[in-house]
Amino acid sequence: MPARPTRVFLLSPAHCGGIRAGYLLDDSATFELALKIRTPQGATLGEVFSFLSGLYFRGKVAYARAFAAPPDGVAESLVITTNRGLVPADTFITVADLRDMGGVDIECDDPRYRRPLERDVRALAARRDVDEVVLLGSVATGKYVDVLLEALGDRLHFPSEFVGRGDMSRGGLMLRCAREGKELAYVPVAGATRHGKRPPKLGLPNPGRAGGPNPGSAASNPETNRARRPRQDKPPRRRAPSSG
Repeated sequence: MPARPTRVFLLSPAHCGGIRAGYLLDDSATFELALKIRTPQGATLGEVFSFLSGLYFRGKVAYARAFAAPPDGVAESLVITTNRGLVPADTFITVADLRDMGGVDIECDDPRYRRPLERDVRALAARRDVDEVVLLGSVATGKYVDVLLEALGDRLHFPSEFVGRGDMSRGGLMLRCAREGKELAYVPVAGATRHGKRPPKLGLPNPGRAGGPNPGSAASNPETNRARRPRQDKPPRRRAPSSG
């Protein structure tokens, strides 16, 4: 029986300078993740980017956890960042780190972004014990695909089901595959069709799954399960005195 190929996932980045990043950077924020990222240890990159990107990044993390097969010494999922190259998703970052990431755009002509990424991708490519590197992200842009292809060549793959799908659809698809144990098919990025017709929307999960949501509820369809602004902890409201 042939040995299972080793596989590492690359997770495309979350936007670190948007509205949701502002919630975490707000010194007055009191929701759990905002408090956690301000501790000396901080919060994991996976937690922070899942908050910033919502369903899409949660899907990437869950899918990589379910199907990665890395060799010894390599993380199962590496996140593309704006200024640190490839970083394992379980790496802890602080609010200062997030602020630094938000100060750099993902532009190929910006050396603050490109040089760390090139350094880490070349190191990954130099490992002959990594058979496949699968990008969980859009291949329609060259902002990171061009750098990855230059070093990884035919070892760089992506899920063919991603073609034509938007971020929310990809996130819902990955969450469902991770939950059901159904791995997607991968194709090499080199020479692949990167743009395509939008596929049909994801259907509702199978009804009657143990512990699953009501099929008729919004929570049952990942595409409608959008991240919302976090609720701040507030002091309890005082009741007005009774009039008699």
